[in-house]
Parts: sequence; C-alpha cells; structure tokens
Amino acid sequence: MFDRRKYLGRVGLFAAGVAFGTLGIKALSSKGAKKFYTGVAAVGMTGKDCVMKTVTKVQENAGDVCEDAKVLSEKWADERQAQELEKAKAKLAEAQEALAEAEAAAAQKENKEEK
Repeated sequence: MFDRRKYLGRVGLFAAGVAFGTLGIKALSSKGAKKFYTGVAAVGMTGKDCVMKTVTKVQENAGDVCEDAKVLSEKWADERQAQELEKAKAKLAEAQEALAEAEAAAAQKENKEEK
C-alpha cells in the first residue's frame, strides 16, 4: 500500500536538501567566503614555501654527508690496503729469513759432508 506520510516525508527531506545545498552554494560563493578561501590558500602557499626551503636544506646537507662519507670510506680503504701491505711485507721478510736459515743449514750440511 501507498503510505502518503512516508512519501511526503521523503519529498520534504529531498526539498530540504536541495534548499540547504542552494544556500550552501550561495554562502560559499559570497565575498566573505572568497576572502576566507584566499587566506587559506595564502597560508597553504606560505607553508609550502617553508617546507620547500627545509627540503632544500636537507638535500644540501644530505649531499654534504654523502661526500664526507665517500671521503671517509676511501680513507678507510687506503688504511686497510696499507695494513695489508705491511702484513705482506712482514710475511715476505719472515719467508726471506726462513730461506736464508735454510740455505745456511744446507751450506753447513754440505761443509760437514765434505770434511
């Protein structure tokens, strides 16, 4: 069955929504609202400028940090290479000593065998 009250309530609710929307559009397009929007947009742009300045500073600092890190890394690599070179020189000296001792022992053995 057709419920007239329910139907009229829905039509009334729709009409109220249309009226409220129309009033809202009128209010939003008023001079006062436009001033408010302009102010909000200006604050947003100022905030954006501030954020962009901060981002630029962070990027510059990050670039400096990366350069410093590269220099430090190269320095450490050079130090490791120098340490490895010193170790290799020490091992070479030990091997040369052992060779000299072995040659001396072989020479002594030959001298004893000749006698």
